[in-house]
Amino acid sequence: MNEQNPSQDLSGHGWARGIQRASAAILRAERLALMALMGLLALMILLNVATRYSGMPIYWVDEAAVYLVVWLCFVGASTMTRLRLDFAVTLLTDAVGERHARRLKALSTACVFLFGCALIAMCWVWMDPVGIARHGFDAREFAAESFNFLYTERTQTLNWPTWVVQLVLPLFALCFTLHAAANLVEDLGLRPRAAIAGFNLGNAEETVN
Repeated sequence: MNEQNPSQDLSGHGWARGIQRASAAILRAERLALMALMGLLALMILLNVATRYSGMPIYWVDEAAVYLVVWLCFVGASTMTRLRLDFAVTLLTDAVGERHARRLKALSTACVFLFGCALIAMCWVWMDPVGIARHGFDAREFAAESFNFLYTERTQTLNWPTWVVQLVLPLFALCFTLHAAANLVEDLGLRPRAAIAGFNLGNAEETVN
């Protein structure tokens, strides 16, 4: 009797493979976004120092640098989720056997995935795209009826719409949840652990934990 190859069993979960590929595509985009944001932040800081030293400070640079740091934090947090660079307390998993440790790890990843789903739901209620569309994208009418002033507020010095800056939250929620789903299918054994290129981190889990 021919034994079935385990790798063939794993490859049969096409939806799980699709999750891994989507996560990998987002991770590549996040890598480019991190480099671009870090470069812009460095330029903002240098510009701020130069203009202040010359006695002609540009008042909106400080606010722009703050928003760049915020975007960097959220994009970096999403990336760290897929790279498994989040910190963990391993007192319980170290005390149980390897089999139970894998189950606990999968349970922890599932909790992260559920948190991401809850965050997506919160962002949907908060930004209410259906509600703003129902009012013909008239921010004032939408705010008057719903008391949601997200689309009427503007930033202090850049004078940008606030929702543009805060768009990082739903983007983070989507990317974070997809990365958590990719980690979960790997922890459940539905797919082998994917090799992640572009991040020279070695064994990230052992380094952090």
